[in-house]
Parts: sequence; structure tokens; C-alpha cells
Amino acid sequence: MIPFLDLAAATTELRAGIDEAAARALSSGWYIGGPEVEAFEKEFADYCGASNCVGVGNGLDALHLVLRALEIGPGDEVITASNSYIATLLAISMTGATPVLVEPDPATFNLDPALVDAAITPRTKALLPTHLYGLPADLDPLLEIARRHRLFLVEDAAQAHGARYGGRCLGAHGHAVCWSFYPSKNLGALGDGGAVTTDDPDLAERVRVLGNYGSRKRYYNEVQGVNSRLDPLQAAVLRVKLKHLDDWNKRRTALASLYRERLSGLDLVLPAEPDGTQSCWHLFVVRSARRDALQQRLTAAGVQTLIHYPVPPHRQQAYAGTAWNQANLPIADLLAGQVLSLPIGPHLPLEAAEQVVAAVRAAHD
Repeated sequence: MIPFLDLAAATTELRAGIDEAAARALSSGWYIGGPEVEAFEKEFADYCGASNCVGVGNGLDALHLVLRALEIGPGDEVITASNSYIATLLAISMTGATPVLVEPDPATFNLDPALVDAAITPRTKALLPTHLYGLPADLDPLLEIARRHRLFLVEDAAQAHGARYGGRCLGAHGHAVCWSFYPSKNLGALGDGGAVTTDDPDLAERVRVLGNYGSRKRYYNEVQGVNSRLDPLQAAVLRVKLKHLDDWNKRRTALASLYRERLSGLDLVLPAEPDGTQSCWHLFVVRSARRDALQQRLTAAGVQTLIHYPVPPHRQQAYAGTAWNQANLPIADLLAGQVLSLPIGPHLPLEAAEQVVAAVRAAHD
């Protein structure tokens, strides 16, 4: 079996550094906040080209806290893509605001800027594009729309660590960028974790206060906050992994190049990488009109694949009864029935990727 992703391999490769970092964190006496978190926040902000980074408990919290810090709530609308992971919608719903779903560009899987203007109403407060599968959304036109309509631009970069747009690393193009360090991410912790990066120091401070029970000073609570803080042990591990992120992304890029070259000419839609964007190849997602049959044949050949995502977020039972649950969003529905993610990761050997190619090609004979 060729696994979809070998998580243990990353720990094995960096075992000495991770063991040292964990021991340092454990012996520090700081188990909430402290120097490991502060050091990681500084290092990750520098990596992203942002002025500020705030560690939080997970990627969903990063999105939710930013929206709250921007005072988005009941009566407001937030535009996002119809094919994103449900966390993006959940973050909007948690504030009491209404998600407004706009179709993606089927070539990139990302929010289509050409469709955004028509979705804007007097209640619209923010645009929330997702850099899906590791490919940056087309930010320049989205930023122009946000400026013209005086909207916030919040980026969901949970899958895009190290991806670049316009030659710059993602992390500070919009008002805020939200990150997840779930273990399977390109920069993954050994458990949950998340962060917000921004060039706005006041926004960063509001996120930090909201994530600390609404408190700047212990036992004095200014607002109704939550408990969402990056764990020092996870921060210590992330500091080790951050040093290897670019190298690991280069390995992913080499695998993606192999796939794109060797799978061309088949009855598949291969992922795009438009000029001005540099994917970090968190996932390698193909489209097939015979997706289920293809997945079955790959499974029989010993190739593990996944579907990201089989049900669009607005079709989930969690949103049954909402106005958008039965919305006419044909592109999201089409993609949900066609997308298939092939194995990719920094520890997938090239020879294993060749076997994946052979199995895909055999499935098309």
C-alpha cells in the first residue's frame, strides 16, 4: 500500500531536534504561553513577511477570532467560496454573521473574483477566500474589490504554508491570514494548533485578548473571550519543523511536477498553477468524470487516495434548514463529484510516485 501521507516520517526525520525541543519546553516550567510560543510567533511572522503573529488553539479558532476582532456579527455577511472546507463556514456562523457562497474558478478551485461583485450587498463586511489545496487565491483582484467596497479581506491559509503570490509568501496580503497547524498540514504540529498573521498590530492585539478569555491582565476581563492559545510544546515542535518547511515544499513540488508531466494526456483535469502563484502542493487534486471508479481501481492497486471534499459545506446536514443549504451552486456540486487527491508529501519517494502514475494510467487503459 502506498499511503496517502506518511505523518510519522516527518517525526522520524527530525527526531533529534524534536526530542530536544520537547525536552526544552517541558523543563522550562512554561506550560501556557512563554518563550517557546513567543519565539515561534516571531519566527513564523518573519517567515510570512508579516509584522505580527498570534498563536491560537487551532485553525477554526484563528478564523473565528479574526472575524470577531473585526466586529463582524449578526446582520453582517461574509463572502466565501462554495467549495471550501466547512470550517470556513463554521467560523462565519459562529459570529452570527451569514455566509454568502460564491462559486470557485474550476481551474484553480479557488474563489472566482469575477463573481464576487455581484454577491456584494450593503450587509457585506468581508471577503474570506481559501487558498485551497495549497494554491494561492487570486488576491490582487480580491484586494481591489475589498478596497473599492471598503471590506475586510481575511485569508484562510490553513493549507498554504509557504505558498507564494506575486513573489511574496502568503501571510500579510490581506487584513489577516489564518493558519492551521493540524498534523497533516505542510507545517504540522503533533496535535492541534493555529495562528493569525497580520500587519495590523491593533488587530493582532484584539485577537490575542479574545483568545485569552478577553483579558490582557490576569483576572481582569474586558470582553467575552474564549480560551484559545497555542501550546508551548507544539510551538517548540513547530519551530523545528519551520526550518525544514521550504525544503519539504520543494519535495512536494518535485512530486507535483512528476504527476503533471506523466499524467498529461489522460482523461483527467490536472491542477493548475497560474502565473504569479506558487503552490505549496498541500494536496494534488485531479478531476475525473469517473472519479469513484478510478478511486476503486487505485485502491485495488494499493494506492491510497482521499476526496477533498465529497460534500460541499452548504450541503452538509449541519446546515440543513438554512437559506443556502439548497442553493444553486453547480460548480461546487460538480467538483464534489469529481475531485480525487493523489498521494503527495515530502516523504513520498519518487519511485512510489511513479507507481501511482502507473496505477492511474493502468486505470485508464
